[in-house]
Amino acid sequence: MKATGIVRRIDDLGRVVIPKEIRRTMRIREGDPLEIYTDREGEVIFKKYSPIGELASFATQYAETLHKTCNMSVIISDRDAVIACAGVSKKEYTDKPLSDSVENIIESRNMYVWREGSEKLPVISDGGSHFVSCAMPIISEGDVIGCVVSLAELDSDKIRENINGELESKLVLTAAGFLGKQLES
Repeated sequence: MKATGIVRRIDDLGRVVIPKEIRRTMRIREGDPLEIYTDREGEVIFKKYSPIGELASFATQYAETLHKTCNMSVIISDRDAVIACAGVSKKEYTDKPLSDSVENIIESRNMYVWREGSEKLPVISDGGSHFVSCAMPIISEGDVIGCVVSLAELDSDKIRENINGELESKLVLTAAGFLGKQLES
């Protein structure tokens, strides 16, 4: 654990303010859920809570199924990082922070579909070897909790010959809807 040198007092309602610098660095936004842990030494630890993270193994199975049946490269993310992927290098994408472009798609709450001639949006913050072909935010009980993204290789001139754009967008839309519903029950 790293000391920040920042000390804050608890107010009369039991609240403590997390400094802006830490919120910015850790990408904690207003309304984000935090899990609270304690240990025997008296430490209290706040960790960003990822509802979709609880479905990580299920999300991985879903991504692998999309890849096997449709030959789609897919990532599934929470609001900050990739939690599951298939058809791409797990080492390159798993647990990597999302690009600002994907975060903007998530915040928009709308489907994004890449069109020939438009900018190729990176998936993760350090670029990667793929770009966003189609993306749909995962919404559960009105809250945006993540995103399903189909990917295309940066070097490729064409997206994919074996799957058309309409089918791809419907598959991504279905996956996002299904994962959102899983968290509601």
